[in-house]
Amino acid sequence: MGLETTLWRAIAVFRVAALGYAAILIANNFRGWSRPVLGWAVLALMVAWTGTVGWAYLTPRLRRWPLLGADLLVTGACLLASRWVIPPADLAHGAPTLPMAWVAGPVLAWAVAGGRRAGLISGLLLGAVDLSLRGRIADVTVNGTVLLLLSGVILGYLTRIGLDAERRLQRAAEREASARERDRLARGIHDSVLQVLALVQRRGAELGGEAADLGRLAGEQEATLRALVRSDFPETPGRGAVDLRAKLSGYASGTVQLATPAGPVPLPENVAAEVAAAVGSALDNVRVHCGPEQPAWVLVEDEGAAVTVTVRDGGPGIPAGRLAAAEADGRLGVAQSIRGRIRDLGGTVEIVTGPGQGTEVELRIPRPEPAGEQWAT
Repeated sequence: MGLETTLWRAIAVFRVAALGYAAILIANNFRGWSRPVLGWAVLALMVAWTGTVGWAYLTPRLRRWPLLGADLLVTGACLLASRWVIPPADLAHGAPTLPMAWVAGPVLAWAVAGGRRAGLISGLLLGAVDLSLRGRIADVTVNGTVLLLLSGVILGYLTRIGLDAERRLQRAAEREASARERDRLARGIHDSVLQVLALVQRRGAELGGEAADLGRLAGEQEATLRALVRSDFPETPGRGAVDLRAKLSGYASGTVQLATPAGPVPLPENVAAEVAAAVGSALDNVRVHCGPEQPAWVLVEDEGAAVTVTVRDGGPGIPAGRLAAAEADGRLGVAQSIRGRIRDLGGTVEIVTGPGQGTEVELRIPRPEPAGEQWAT
């Protein structure tokens, strides 16, 4: 049972207790009222409404603003009925209204559902009705309004803090479970697959010929598996966010070295996917134009407001004008697969190259602003 469900149950218990207190006051005071029958009718309505909203608020699909608005209206009507039941002179001197503490029910509900602002608004509305009944502003007549405002603001604030802490705890538990599963898989892979691949690589190098090629491939797969085992599972600072390191880890091999920060590099999932695709295109160009044995390096830097990914190789470099000529001939690998992807993300691509100097492709992507509750609470 989560915190939110617990709070709604607590509000239901409060309303029942407040209803009992209001019934005791009505039984004690009805003889001095102008219209006792109306007072008892209001009590009957309060009993029925307490049962209705007590059940409805415990049903998540009904816990919406139409119900919250109806709750505020019914409670306000019961409060306003005090005008025709209790003598005005008694109200002006601080006599209890018909609902008494029961009137705080919708304020608490609004605070849990919408936070401190919603609690403040509902408290102000019911407080204004209460003050209109009193006819004058004095210490004894504003106490109820002040208590309504305080309860709405404080409960709304504490609810948001509690729900945020609950979400963080849940994410921490999920990360811990993922880490345990990763460690379990890593032990199994290390004891079986990685050892076999390492043996194939060593024996292939010793035998030479086609066996050497097989050993090289085994070495690349071993490096890829080790990178996957070392990589953390995606972090989720908000819905739809993933760790860019996990997206790029599959590119690590015997010829591609991947260097990333120690901590997660969170990006929206679609952004991370496009960045990874652009990096893949850059590495494809290295293999095609420099040969499959040409080493390459991928460096990831998290600068907070932006993320930079650099792909560098030690090949012969790109001759001057080659990229423009390729684009004119309809070969759009760099123009679309790399520049186009990053441009659509609002980022920039800088290519530094020269004859005999290798090629460096720098992708710089601004980190999108958090969107409401998705990234911050």
